Amino acid sequence: MAGKIESRLAELGIRLPEAAAPAANYVPWTVTGNLVFVAGQITLADGALKHQGKLGADITLEEGYAAARLCGLNVIAQLKAACGGDLDRIVRIVRLGGFVNASGDFHDHPKVINGASDLMVEVFGDKGHHARAAVGCASLPLNVATEVEAVAEIA
Repeated sequence: MAGKIESRLAELGIRLPEAAAPAANYVPWTVTGNLVFVAGQITLADGALKHQGKLGADITLEEGYAAARLCGLNVIAQLKAACGGDLDRIVRIVRLGGFVNASGDFHDHPKVINGASDLMVEVFGDKGHHARAAVGCASLPLNVATEVEAVAEIA
């Protein structure tokens, strides 16, 4: 029988990607005590990069929002792996760190990272509300539009 969060994902029509393997010398997530730290997740979907470019130059606000949402899906996939496949172990999403590949005159970083934040609340309900940072960057790896990292509490 599917858990509450898996049922919620199905209700929302969301199919989680496979948790991506790390691309360098790090682990995709680590657990210490009752906290899971998820490494920065980028805009990878079905093995291909999506949403590449700078907000304020190449990418619209709407595309940036979609990019952050995709990063959020990849965060949830990593959380699922960290929880042995049981997303119902998530007690709460504690914090998201959002990074936006932006031109110097772009100032809507929070609106972009709302793509990931809104997803967490859609999927986890009240347990999805979190602290957050939304930071503009001169560049991101592989020229992706966004990257999102997370901390979650698990049971």
